Amino acid sequence: MGLVGAGRSAAELYAPSLASAPAIRFAGVWSRSPEAAQGLAARCSVPAFGGFAEMLDHCDAVAFAVPPAAQPSLAARAAGRHLALLLSRPIADDLAGAEELAEAVADDVVSQVALTWRYAPAVRTYLDTQVRRAQPVGGTARLISAALASDAPVWRAGRGVLMDVGVDVVDLLDAALGHTALVRAHGDPRGWIGLLLEHEGGRYSEASLLATAPADLPARAEIEVFGPGGSAMIDCSDATGPEALGTMVEEFADAVEHRRPHPLDVRHGLHLQRLLDAAETDLLAGR
Repeated sequence: MGLVGAGRSAAELYAPSLASAPAIRFAGVWSRSPEAAQGLAARCSVPAFGGFAEMLDHCDAVAFAVPPAAQPSLAARAAGRHLALLLSRPIADDLAGAEELAEAVADDVVSQVALTWRYAPAVRTYLDTQVRRAQPVGGTARLISAALASDAPVWRAGRGVLMDVGVDVVDLLDAALGHTALVRAHGDPRGWIGLLLEHEGGRYSEASLLATAPADLPARAEIEVFGPGGSAMIDCSDATGPEALGTMVEEFADAVEHRRPHPLDVRHGLHLQRLLDAAETDLLAGR
């Protein structure tokens, strides 16, 4: 398995997970920044490839830790060689890119989206046990963080909270309350955002998102649902970590080995991208 990208997420999240996964041989790193790729590869004792095509020659699967705008064309090239794809979220910079990528991924190409909350044991227990017990008819979410307040990468700061951790919030509400059929949005794309989601089956949810809070404000990533069975709440700011990333990589390796689809595949990524596109359209119209 090769790694595309050598930035912060590649160095702090992906590379350690690939290097420690027993079911994977970490083949090496490629990045458009050769110096960064060489530095990361040296820390992991793997090769730094001089070109993307060269890396593909040595891989059965590829993990992408790149900005959304760069992912569709690179991942489509890998999919064209029938290599399995571990994709960053969101899967593209816009809906057109997401649609092109999903079309490029044939049915026999394993794909999986790195929605890290969904691999955390606490989140899975929440969805499988607490949410099921609550029989929810609606829910709320509140995400408050300083993730985009200071040294965030330019692409993340430029697109705002919705295209960053907002993806995870929408995904988890979708998992807890059912397939999201419609989303509306208001607010400032780079400030406070409010979302109203309509889920199939007559369920509704609301979310408030801010990722430019003061650094000394405690982070929150709260999801709570309500129904005849009571309520169920989880704070995802404490729910993820190395264990979740390890589970993500293990499940990806298992899906690749047995050539079976994963529920969080590129088509689920496209579903989320459509929701993000609708919300961004509302936000831009509001401005």
